[in-house]
Amino acid sequence: MYWCKSCKIPTYDEICPICGQKGKHLTTDVRPVYPAERLLLEIIKGEPMKYREASVWKGSNSYYADGKRIDFSVSDTKEIEPNYIREKLAEYQEENRVNSFDVYAKRFVEANSARYDYITSEACGYIRKAAEGYGKTDMFVSFSGGKDSTVVSDLVMRALSDQQILHIYGDTTLEYPETLQYVKRFRKEHPKTPFLISRNNDKDFYDLCEKTSGPPSRVMRWCCTIFKTGAIQRKITSIFKGKKKVLMFNGLRRNESKARSKYERDTGETKIAIQKGASPIIDWMNFDVWLYILTTGVDINNAYFFGYERVGCWCCPNNGNWSEVLSSIYMPEQYNRFHNMLVEFAKKIGKPDPEVYVAEGGWKARQGGNGLEYAKTSVLTFEPCALQENTINFELQKPIDEGLYELFKPFGYLNRELGNKRLGEIYVTDKNGKLLLKLQGHIGSRTLKVSMLDKTAGHCNSFSALDKKIKCQITKYQMCMGCLACESVCAKGAISIVIDREGMKSYKIHDSKCVRCGECIGHFDGGCYMRRVMTIKR
Repeated sequence: MYWCKSCKIPTYDEICPICGQKGKHLTTDVRPVYPAERLLLEIIKGEPMKYREASVWKGSNSYYADGKRIDFSVSDTKEIEPNYIREKLAEYQEENRVNSFDVYAKRFVEANSARYDYITSEACGYIRKAAEGYGKTDMFVSFSGGKDSTVVSDLVMRALSDQQILHIYGDTTLEYPETLQYVKRFRKEHPKTPFLISRNNDKDFYDLCEKTSGPPSRVMRWCCTIFKTGAIQRKITSIFKGKKKVLMFNGLRRNESKARSKYERDTGETKIAIQKGASPIIDWMNFDVWLYILTTGVDINNAYFFGYERVGCWCCPNNGNWSEVLSSIYMPEQYNRFHNMLVEFAKKIGKPDPEVYVAEGGWKARQGGNGLEYAKTSVLTFEPCALQENTINFELQKPIDEGLYELFKPFGYLNRELGNKRLGEIYVTDKNGKLLLKLQGHIGSRTLKVSMLDKTAGHCNSFSALDKKIKCQITKYQMCMGCLACESVCAKGAISIVIDREGMKSYKIHDSKCVRCGECIGHFDGGCYMRRVMTIKR
């Protein structure tokens, strides 16, 4: 990005299209700073209204006023008092209504119109190409309430000349208040656009943090599966029932993170089995997204006015320190509740100084489930049978119920007639009746004997491979807490997890839909998604 000293705006081209002057290199990417964020920055620095007439932008973790870097670091906010900041924001609110933001925004749009025309034309062409072969009822826009999905929504409806493209919004239950307000505005402003909301009403985030899995961390974001992917998958399955392919337009961009930099444009989000992802703005920079927003005047989430870089779950461990500062100021009740929960968790797992652990972001970096009772369910207790070859005796951590037998359906078909009912025997056969496995255990007991009768069960080629797959399913049985990850894995929609009012869950594999492909068995390391995040030291 370049800075035009004369026009006081960032430009994509080195030569400013407005004045013709050569610009100076500014940074690799840049976004506008709205008046509310600018005022907050000034108050923190003790200089209210200092930059009101300046052209203020942010890029590469630095703020710039009229092309010059502002001396500011997020570390400067460690000693701020949120109540004082809120008082100052209210004091200057009226005065801050008069500012130069619109002047420079308009000039920015004018100077970068060629870039806007190019990225918009390319994205619309891609959308039309991606939609070939799909009917209107075979596609949808994945809508998060963030700037990227807002832009994609606008692009899709423009490119296809159709306001009636389905939008699915995933309410994670951890949304910013401004996001929920924006979703209401969006629906009101687009009355012809079908808009559905997915939400996991069976689980409570704080309940899981406090009683089960602890808070999520950067490498243990179990909340995404439980409150986002799983809920969206259910919604997709119910809406597109019987469809063999579904096209999802999303707002993924490669420069958002290192992990996303590896995504392909035509696959994108692959956590949900039956859909193909299309990412129209995958190579756009922040500069491009904001250029589109300012050029079109499309309505956006008000959270961006405050200075939030990303708008997803407000307490995500991937959020930066600046987001935490903003939340402490603009949503104190939610912030204090989450902070207190983190402190109590730190005490629970034996941290010597819980407040320091939380303040320094130790919770964000934690790995595994050490110190958590639930994590113990990831440990299997078993021994080979001394009397029968290829047989394992398991000592389970929960009593046997019908859900255990459901987990053996991917290996074949349950046959209760062949076994000795008095001994609790159930056989697993292939579709021709060939014996594959024998299960022996009684409902209510914690002892299970599994005999491997055919090494080809579960598409295996050895008893050792089959042994591992059986342990995957036993792990699922012990750890299942209804996270819905298994539902998302099955491309046939054969798996359903039902949670009743008392919180009891049932895991069901429907024989009429299951093709015994075995994908659900080992899709996650060790069989269960939660095992991956809850691994503990023995």
